[in-house]
Amino acid sequence: MADFEYGPVEILVVGFEGERPDAPTFDAIADLVEAGDIRLLDAVIISRDADGNLDAIEFEDLGDEVDITEIELVASGLVGEDDYADLGEVIPPGTSAAVLAVELVWAKRLASRFAESGGVMLHAERIPAPVVNAVLAAASE
Repeated sequence: MADFEYGPVEILVVGFEGERPDAPTFDAIADLVEAGDIRLLDAVIISRDADGNLDAIEFEDLGDEVDITEIELVASGLVGEDDYADLGEVIPPGTSAAVLAVELVWAKRLASRFAESGGVMLHAERIPAPVVNAVLAAASE
């Protein structure tokens, strides 16, 4: 099997009301990391105030606000200041978002197998869970 150090990485921008996600959200991320389903490479909280100004806080700088001691960032800095403005465009004023660079561990294994057999990924597309569920619910009616 081809040995990649990293697999495919997805940048997720997940919106929340208020200045930052709550503790159960951080717990869910930690659970996925601990289970080996994902590797969290980098994470930033971006807030947009009512005037549209952005403020970014690295996970490591959250301090005692949220217990994230069980979440280790493998490639902190992957999502940089240059990305904040672009990613921040989708965040409505008065809300925040967790920007997560997530490596899908299963996809790393699959990519290794593809490479080993000479396969090349030509296209990949993700359909968001709410869309899949809505389409399938409508189809079953």
